[in-house]
Amino acid sequence: MQSNLVIFPNAEAAKNSTQTEERTITKYERAEEQFLELLAIEDLDNKLDANPVRGSEFEQTLSMAIGAAYGNDRSDEQAHRFLQRILYRINRLKLFWYDDLQNYTNERSLYLYSCRDQIETAWQQWELAQIDVAALQQLDVKHALIERASADLNPPLSESSRYIREEMTEAGYRHLLAIGSFDGLVEGSRLCYVLGGAANEVQCTLVRVLIEEYGNGRLSRKHSTFFAQMLAEFGMNTEPEGYFDLVPWQVLAAANHNFLTTDRKRYFLRYSGALTYFEVAGPAAYKNYLAAAQRLELSEAAMGYWELHIREDERHGRWMLDDVVLSLAERYPNDAWELLLGYDQEKLMGDRAADAVVRSIREAE
Repeated sequence: MQSNLVIFPNAEAAKNSTQTEERTITKYERAEEQFLELLAIEDLDNKLDANPVRGSEFEQTLSMAIGAAYGNDRSDEQAHRFLQRILYRINRLKLFWYDDLQNYTNERSLYLYSCRDQIETAWQQWELAQIDVAALQQLDVKHALIERASADLNPPLSESSRYIREEMTEAGYRHLLAIGSFDGLVEGSRLCYVLGGAANEVQCTLVRVLIEEYGNGRLSRKHSTFFAQMLAEFGMNTEPEGYFDLVPWQVLAAANHNFLTTDRKRYFLRYSGALTYFEVAGPAAYKNYLAAAQRLELSEAAMGYWELHIREDERHGRWMLDDVVLSLAERYPNDAWELLLGYDQEKLMGDRAADAVVRSIREAE
């Protein structure tokens, strides 16, 4: 006979589990504060050589987080967030933020490089494991790129896209802008890392993309200015990184991956493939945001960035496909599959980030 006895959860066990999670979160937060203190130390490398204990607690947490994020079948969301925030804080030193010059005192620190490499090595192995690299190496690269771009130019609406278009409230729209400002207020900045070198058609096309991102040298036309106007329309913070704590780790991971592929010239093909996807697929996402703003009857200033990007990124997508990646596929036939790897990774990370943003918006609403 089946028992009708109802077994209730063990309250003490549940309490212990919650406390364990809280302790872990607090440990990550404390470690990030310790890292910020290390960043500010003058002559960091020599100071740590003289007193290694100073960074030991942070290093232990870093090692624990790498195992929790990338070493288990079920990865730890808080560990992912901690690692991507630390990695971003190191990577952002590659850009100039027009702030206190002392903030860059450790920009070439070997200790910071060591922390970065520890995270990147484990993280990149984890990311690559999600892509069938062997299958990519067997494809006709040019044909595959053309097919991918054609499919991603006007993709079918996903559940997340429909939510944004049809359900997201004005509060959700403001939350979207807050997260989007993380990239929107410094957009295109990392592209400068790949522009130096021998002159050719590929380089010139990338320069054209950068120049348009920067409003042809006029601040009033720079894309980030339009994003700042959207924020200002709602009385929101227009300073770069003003909403850093709202940014999901999936969005940070996409930014950190971009730092990696622009910084290492060996990954030039991967970056070019990634930028092609970004420019080709961008207008479809911006059309969702524009449709939401129009449904909410917002002002022109509150949606101007999307309208600008729809026009310009459609053109940039064609440039990237015709004049960059297809040309590179001919120039580097043995390595051309890396263009596909970059394209597919950018799509995977972009979709993952978009889903995380929608989850964050739903929670905020």
